[in-house]
Amino acid sequence: MFFDTRDKLGNYCLSFKIPKEKRIVVISICSSCFILSCIPVWNDIRTDSTVDKILAKLPENNKNHFKPLCGLPVSPYFSAFKLKWLIDNIRIVRRACKSKKCLFGTVDTWVVWNLTGGPNGGIHVTDVTNASRTFLMNIETLHWDPLLLHTFSVTSDILPEIRSSSEIYGKIRCTSPIDGIPISGILGNQQSALVGQNCFKEGQAKNTYRSGCFLIYNTGTNRVQSTHGLVTTVAYKFGNSPAVYALEGSVAVAGAAMNWLRDNMGLIQDVTKDTESLAQEVFNTGDVYFVPAFKGLYAPYWRKDARGIICGLTAFTTKKHIIRAALEAVCFQTRDILEAMNKDCGIPLTKLHVDGRMTTNNLLMQLQADISGIPVFRAQSQDMTSLGAAMAAGSAKGISVWDLNAHDKEVVPSDTFLPTTTDDERNARYTKWKMAVQRSLGWATSKKSPDMTGIIQPIFISHL
Repeated sequence: MFFDTRDKLGNYCLSFKIPKEKRIVVISICSSCFILSCIPVWNDIRTDSTVDKILAKLPENNKNHFKPLCGLPVSPYFSAFKLKWLIDNIRIVRRACKSKKCLFGTVDTWVVWNLTGGPNGGIHVTDVTNASRTFLMNIETLHWDPLLLHTFSVTSDILPEIRSSSEIYGKIRCTSPIDGIPISGILGNQQSALVGQNCFKEGQAKNTYRSGCFLIYNTGTNRVQSTHGLVTTVAYKFGNSPAVYALEGSVAVAGAAMNWLRDNMGLIQDVTKDTESLAQEVFNTGDVYFVPAFKGLYAPYWRKDARGIICGLTAFTTKKHIIRAALEAVCFQTRDILEAMNKDCGIPLTKLHVDGRMTTNNLLMQLQADISGIPVFRAQSQDMTSLGAAMAAGSAKGISVWDLNAHDKEVVPSDTFLPTTTDDERNARYTKWKMAVQRSLGWATSKKSPDMTGIIQPIFISHL
């Protein structure tokens, strides 16, 4: 039995799964910041000024200064910057923090808190995967880090308790048929898809194609500190077992570029149908390249000054070439991340597992195989996130309806797309893509904030 609920803005979805033998709850949500009734989406860049304030205190304004602690670069992407912005700019939030009446957490925190009673004894928790994306958790100790808390002027009493990804956290308290059901699994969106794809071995990776694009690579119990623009994150931690880590690369604009072609440019009417059918009517992009850096570039560049650019236009360019270039942009950005992962880990991927709404586009999947040069295995289920959350919940101690270690566990059904281009062809086109990326940089040349030009006492990681 499944129950699905969505808020009025469509910001989150809950899926409750109740097997016959044991009832459990599956929560499949992303790790965007949530505080009070305000949900800043993950690509909100209002925190640019907050980023400047933090960078101004760091030696040489180094955006990677805290990566040894939390695995993340200084970026508006992460929720600690959103929390800091709210405290600095929203009076009611600032007052609530001072009077110890404010609780902060990721979306999973808010959902579990409400399901377990909310203000009437609700449980204030998160799991290691979501906590690892806040910029406040120490990636080694898996606890809130004192130096990071000090940097953002945050006290630990407003933060949730960090727990594993698979254990019984509490029971639902409500006047409905699901009252008393244990909540036993919490995973971040991308980590949950990694689990759903059965990528439990070191060196396995999956990519999810939605409004953004998220590639995550299992590095086992080894924390790989990326030197090529990726973030170190927790992949999962099941009960008392050691944490498993991953490298992740995030693309800010993937499916959102198709929506832009429809809503802003009027080039298509139906994203699902038109992006494939129209792009197939031309054999290539006519040497057109589209870098959809609408709000900067994320991994592996981390350039908030980048802006979108379409280059290589000629008198013969049609909307079909631009639509195809938008699809290829998703694939080129994925290759950017694959190249960075290869350099960090030294072992190139031999196959890429994919899921997400955009994967229904067969042309996109073939382009991905051709541009990356490796086979693409598409899950026959578009979204593996809910499956991963169900696996974590079902395997929790005290539930035990799913054996993650089973040798005969079912292989995820998939469709395979094999590369059809030569190394020379794909590398020549990738070189042109890198040229286009360079042309997208430096467009957002806003005046530096006073924080970036003044002299401020620096922050150091003294124990490293």
